[in-house]
Amino acid sequence: MYNIIWEIKFKTEGVTYSLQTVASIDIEENVDNLSDTAVITLPEAVMNQVLNIKNEVKRGSEVVIKAGYDDTLVTEFVGYVQDVVTNDSSLKIKCEDALFLFRKSVKDVELKPTSLPQIAQLLINEIDSSYKLVCDYEITYEKFVIHQATAYDVLKKLAEETKANIYFNTESKELHIHPPYIEKGGEVIYSMQRNVENSSLEFKKAIDRKVEVTVEKTNTAGKIESYTTGTTGGDKITLKVGSVSSADLKKIADAELIRRSADMYEGSIDTWLIPKVKPTYSAKIKDEDYPEQDGKYYVTAVTTSISESGAKRTVKLGVKVSV
Repeated sequence: MYNIIWEIKFKTEGVTYSLQTVASIDIEENVDNLSDTAVITLPEAVMNQVLNIKNEVKRGSEVVIKAGYDDTLVTEFVGYVQDVVTNDSSLKIKCEDALFLFRKSVKDVELKPTSLPQIAQLLINEIDSSYKLVCDYEITYEKFVIHQATAYDVLKKLAEETKANIYFNTESKELHIHPPYIEKGGEVIYSMQRNVENSSLEFKKAIDRKVEVTVEKTNTAGKIESYTTGTTGGDKITLKVGSVSSADLKKIADAELIRRSADMYEGSIDTWLIPKVKPTYSAKIKDEDYPEQDGKYYVTAVTTSISESGAKRTVKLGVKVSV
């Protein structure tokens, strides 16, 4: 039987503090969110002594969470403390990945023409030039305006308009921007009969999910342009974007069509800490009862919950990427 272990360290102004008492750790990762988050819950008092950690753990403190079984620790989260709050006789330390650093205001500017990677690099240059941009999604804008906004606001707008997967790897100090379901972070194998504790998966066939996607923009001359793809007569989805180039309307429409109409699983599976899995991984599903649904599926979200009673990963699957 495996014994769950963890290690949590904070660094504040060069001083490292190790957390000794933990009630639970909850980590949320999702390709559709700009940030990964973690909540560390502590009892408010230990041995009738009230915990006072606010001198060692403050807003902006760096945090590294590791966990594993027996004597093997794996890094689960790297980020920064957003807040320390008292809630229902417990202390909660709320943390966020490097997006925390990018919640700062950036200069007003009008860029024409520009592109998705150029805008992202501009944000990095203003906020923290030690971060590296990793981008393989080239979307061009005829004009892009930043006005009274934070870097977070700009990244959120880019994600909403282009449908890109935008996220940080805080440990390696990278800002990633990729087309949806393209990046391959790794691969895991799950057997419904062996290493899946619970499942709420429901298989959806593309043939039963007819969608028609239209992307609209207003060009610099004030005229509306659009591109439509998908199945005529299917559910109609209309996206309004900024002044991206006319050629890139197709990229955005195709990306949204994949999200909504490919063969896919809806729902999630509950597993243990092993194997390690993150969003962008491919999960190979084997099911002895329904072999026709075997295949590799894109992992869109992972929730990891850890406490003295054990550990669980809830893995949300998306589109089928191969058989």
